[in-house]
Amino acid sequence: MKLYISDFDYDNLPRNHIDSILFNNVADDGNIGDIIFVFGSKKSLKYRVPKAIQLYKEKRAPKILFSGGVKWDDQHDVEAKVMGEEARRQGVSEEDILVEPLSTNTRDNVLFSSKILEDSIGLATVRRILIVTTTYHMRRAFMTMKTYLPDSITYTFCPVDDQNTKRENWFLNEKGTARAREECKKIIIYTRNGQLRDFDIEVNSLEMIQFPYPNL
Repeated sequence: MKLYISDFDYDNLPRNHIDSILFNNVADDGNIGDIIFVFGSKKSLKYRVPKAIQLYKEKRAPKILFSGGVKWDDQHDVEAKVMGEEARRQGVSEEDILVEPLSTNTRDNVLFSSKILEDSIGLATVRRILIVTTTYHMRRAFMTMKTYLPDSITYTFCPVDDQNTKRENWFLNEKGTARAREECKKIIIYTRNGQLRDFDIEVNSLEMIQFPYPNL
């Protein structure tokens, strides 16, 4: 069964609906691209930057764009600049690093970065973007890109997992459950109010999501 994102009831989401919205079909397809796009976060140095550097060193894409303008208490500068510094420290060439240091939310990550891409390499030359973010945030990141970037661009998902919001454990802890439900609510509301392009997804049955984890 398929449902459009806008048809889900964010106040009454069973586990299989959350699983479907956030985790269906967000695996890495192995394709190479033109740019690795990294969304900033409080723990981006721990989870996202290592993934981006790995992809770069595997020659999956020739450049990395770090996006994020939040300055966290334990960091000396905004997300994008700190991520860029770490990438340079680990051997990524200065000329292959792009930094977008002003955005404070997912939509602005994409909008502000589109100008960086246009000014640096030209949006018309971008055929595929490798998206690096946490798995539970991947759906919203992708939908935002599909809404605000040219339709000619395709995407490869390169997700990373934090400790509490993995597909197999988000429902087993309070933090993960709250985070997953809030993320679904944002996706549904933003789609309903036109901030994100609506699309349909396959809805897993409870039996399907329980099968890989029979003891949960």
